[in-house]
Amino acid sequence: MDLEEQGRIQQLVEGGRRDQMVVLLGTPNASSTLMIALTLTQGDPSYAGPLAGVPLGLPVYHILEDGVKEAIPPDVYGREVGPMELLLDKPGIEQALATVRGR
Repeated sequence: MDLEEQGRIQQLVEGGRRDQMVVLLGTPNASSTLMIALTLTQGDPSYAGPLAGVPLGLPVYHILEDGVKEAIPPDVYGREVGPMELLLDKPGIEQALATVRGR
């Protein structure tokens, strides 16, 4: 997530309706999932962007999580996400999110 994206997200949250926001990631690996999830929940851990020290507390999910998968029609999920599900490190991504949620 670049600094411009951090700024846009911060503006959206400050504009209100934080309680109606959910983040859905499609990140390719555990480390990128961890960094983005930390940034959107607890603030930018690299202290490089507008969200440095700004805990947004947004709920973060990944497209590969079973609960998300169940909310998407099977034909759509199979067509749009299915091929990537076979290539990406689903257990690693889920562990990264568990780490963030457990803090």
